[in-house]
Amino acid sequence: MLEPTGPPGGNTRDASLRGLCRVGGVAAWLLFAYCLATMVQLLVLGGQPGTAKEAFDLLQQNRLVGLLRLDLPTVLALPLYYLVFLGLCVALRREDPAGATLATALVFVGVTLVLATPMGLSMLPLSDKYAAATSEETRRQLLATGEAVLATDMWHSTAAFVGGLLGQSGAVLVSVVMLRTRVFSRTTGWVGLVTHGLDLAHILLIPFVPGVGALLMMAAGPLYLIWFPLLGRRLLELGRTTPE
Repeated sequence: MLEPTGPPGGNTRDASLRGLCRVGGVAAWLLFAYCLATMVQLLVLGGQPGTAKEAFDLLQQNRLVGLLRLDLPTVLALPLYYLVFLGLCVALRREDPAGATLATALVFVGVTLVLATPMGLSMLPLSDKYAAATSEETRRQLLATGEAVLATDMWHSTAAFVGGLLGQSGAVLVSVVMLRTRVFSRTTGWVGLVTHGLDLAHILLIPFVPGVGALLMMAAGPLYLIWFPLLGRRLLELGRTTPE
């Protein structure tokens, strides 16, 4: 097995580019922490509310718990992908500039599309208005609006679907680039390919075969706990390396 070589670019790598690798490495470790926290949250607090009424009640009883279950941590964590893939682009640009750039562009567009969808914060004013409403008609209207927000959020909307496809495609591509170069170990490349390949298949299948899609997502989830540390460690190594 080929071992990863030193930093790409050799003599041309400057301090600012090494800094981007370090930032990407830190972001990867933060995403690892987010994944762990999300698993704990799902076990302790549960997942996303199934109805607008449940979401409104949660936000009135405990806003923090309600926002956690409405995926506010995911909204805060997603921008870290910009930093991770910027670091990956810098690390791989000398070995495969076209592949690294295309993968980064796909992820950037995908994450931006997902972030543009409604999120848990959109439910806060609706929840307050629902609690203060004095007529059943007003409450029915607010519930209908809440259901519309849930139906177009980062898990269900067209923008989220396309964004997920683009983001996971970019992550699959960068894993292929890793396997074709010597900047990252083959283990990192293969773990990334399997992880994001499963997640890409999950996104493609969930609208048509929800049960299979959910199983693929469950299989991919724990692999992120392996991929992010591998990325974080290697990017930090590249960020510490001084030019020859």
